[in-house]
Amino acid sequence: MTAGGPVLAVDQGTSGTKALVVCPERGVIASGSAPVRPRHLPGGLVEVGPGELLASVLDAGREALDRAGEPVAAVGLANQGETVLAWDPATGEPLTDALVWQDRRAEPLCAELAAHADELRDLTGLPLDPYFAAPKMAWIRRHRTRRGVVTTSDAWLVHRLTGAFVTDAATAGRTQLLDLDSVTWSERALALFGLDGEELPRVVDAAEQVGTTDAFGAELPLTGLLVDQQAALLAQDVTEPGSAKCTYGTGAFLLAQTGERPRRGGSGLVACVAWRLGGRSSYCLDGQVLTAASAVRWLTDLGVIKGARDLDPVGSAVPDSGGVTFVPALAGLAAPWWRGDARGSLTGLGLDTTPGHLVRALCEGVAAQVAELADAAAADLGEPLRSLRVDGGLTRSALLMQTQADLLQRPVEVSALPDVTALGVGAVARLGLDGRLGLQDVVPEWRPAAVYEPRIGPDEAATRRAAFRADVTALLERTPPS
Repeated sequence: MTAGGPVLAVDQGTSGTKALVVCPERGVIASGSAPVRPRHLPGGLVEVGPGELLASVLDAGREALDRAGEPVAAVGLANQGETVLAWDPATGEPLTDALVWQDRRAEPLCAELAAHADELRDLTGLPLDPYFAAPKMAWIRRHRTRRGVVTTSDAWLVHRLTGAFVTDAATAGRTQLLDLDSVTWSERALALFGLDGEELPRVVDAAEQVGTTDAFGAELPLTGLLVDQQAALLAQDVTEPGSAKCTYGTGAFLLAQTGERPRRGGSGLVACVAWRLGGRSSYCLDGQVLTAASAVRWLTDLGVIKGARDLDPVGSAVPDSGGVTFVPALAGLAAPWWRGDARGSLTGLGLDTTPGHLVRALCEGVAAQVAELADAAAADLGEPLRSLRVDGGLTRSALLMQTQADLLQRPVEVSALPDVTALGVGAVARLGLDGRLGLQDVVPEWRPAAVYEPRIGPDEAATRRAAFRADVTALLERTPPS
């Protein structure tokens, strides 16, 4: 990075908010964090109080600044992407709870629009699924309120911080309301979802001053906005076509850079905006495993393990999964199948099944689906991925990372930098502060903390992945499309 003053980079995530004070010369000089506790309700409903999201941003940001003990020049904010709420633009007060990206309540609405699925994918790059924002926005309009505006959570947070009514191009691209080619709101998509006439936020670049805030003390410009996974893509220096990253958080998200034009392939991956800088858009392919760390939390809640730290010691107590297989569809199957109505499966259980076998099966299931996403990205790009750069809390599990390298048959490079999403939005905040800088000036130098090479041959990897695909097929056959 180049010289300059520190910036405050805030990553507002699903289960918590992390804030960093980042200096171009000294790196991360302080951090703060605050929990977020979404409510998981029967029927696939996931929601959170908007006030909790805002409080977490303020608490984490103020903690980081207190620990840094020095002023910052600007603020950057990363967001969850597809989490939505209705709110009053005059007062800023929320009118509904926030529907979290994992929420499935808009499935019936998507079913109604099934005849328009191909048109929507062509327009927006996104398949028709409740995971994205527009179905949840339309559900709120039908079932909760017609008042105010209905937007993704970032627009509300930015409004509360600065008074501005904006969203960045990459976050707008997660709604299924953005024309992928022109990067403007699509009147046709709005009409299909019954959202025509809605007041929508202005679409801005990832790096530009959108307003100022005194929420963290002195008046500061807000100069960086970016959706979480694209912020991680940037921070891992995945800025050229043919490279990819995967973040292992609540879910696992694989993104591959495609350059200055979108790739609408037939693999089932999402084509979306990576970021827009200086009015020019970069694009990426995106694939999702909807439950990764949340699957670990599920196993923890069952009492099988005490937490993610148990993955390696418990899983290493056995040499393999003992024939147990796991499909991590606890919140539905996203790419490349797009069957939100599917549910997870755990098969091959016996009286000799131990917690170690269950842990191994979980790691294998997550890693196998990520490998499917990597193959789909390679098919759309027309060339194999050379390696996979990874980040997120679950990368601390050597068992999961080795399993990933084995099934992928490619090196897996674990980021040496924690909190890459915050670092990515910190980078664009620096760009928004100083227009003379380029990406090469603000993106941290990539260096892996560890590299996992495959320890099994391609034949064994193919056998294990074929078994996973067979389990997915059997699961889908038991679950007729709704």
